[in-house]
Amino acid sequence: MLVDSHCHLDFPEFAPELDEVVARAGRAGVAKMVTIGTRLSKFAGVKAVAERFADIWCSVGVHPHEAANEPGEDVDRLVAEARHPKVVAIGETGLDYFYDHSPREAQQRSFRAHIRAAAETGLPLIVHARDADEDVARLLEEGMQAHPFTGLLHCFSSGPDLARRALALGMSISLSGIVTFKKADALRAIARELPADRVLVETDAPYLAPVPHRGRRCEPADVVHTARAVATLRGVAPEALAETTTANFHRLFAKVA
Repeated sequence: MLVDSHCHLDFPEFAPELDEVVARAGRAGVAKMVTIGTRLSKFAGVKAVAERFADIWCSVGVHPHEAANEPGEDVDRLVAEARHPKVVAIGETGLDYFYDHSPREAQQRSFRAHIRAAAETGLPLIVHARDADEDVARLLEEGMQAHPFTGLLHCFSSGPDLARRALALGMSISLSGIVTFKKADALRAIARELPADRVLVETDAPYLAPVPHRGRRCEPADVVHTARAVATLRGVAPEALAETTTANFHRLFAKVA
């Protein structure tokens, strides 16, 4: 069985057929999913999805795109929401200098607050990094030095230096459908060399559908294709890759039953 460690099942793309989307995931061999918080103002909807399905959990956080418009610096609010039994992580948070939808200073303040919330709650931190490798690594290192925490870089598409520095901090790395894309040779080189005990897989659904479904709406069942591609890259059987990534998931997301 596989786990989709990062999807967005509260998004409107899934609303008309959410029951069937979850059922398709189960039929594909995806046993558990984590639906991810991106805005505190919309967190009730994220939580409602997790409460509705036995095998779905959630995170609470503010995406860097929303840092200027959401209370992402409110550590107490993040910690309070994280007490819910279905909340198993803090985030997603991080830095996105590709789109710069929020000022970089606001993104960094929000990121620091999420790091503190992860340290305070003991829940893993889910990190988004795009075109911001040096600042992401620096803030993670500063945060870890102040108060240790656990976490992972989700939907990894960054360079080897960020991977190395995150791994040195004890963090994990999650691979999405990007690893199947034609021009992702640099990412595939990193994926081959990741320590076996730090690799997770995800979809980031409804985005980034893997080959052979690239271009359509992604959903949790598609994590099967990503996992198969990662297994081939690493020279292991798909069943072994599924067992390893699921064990890694449960070790990191210790609150998941």
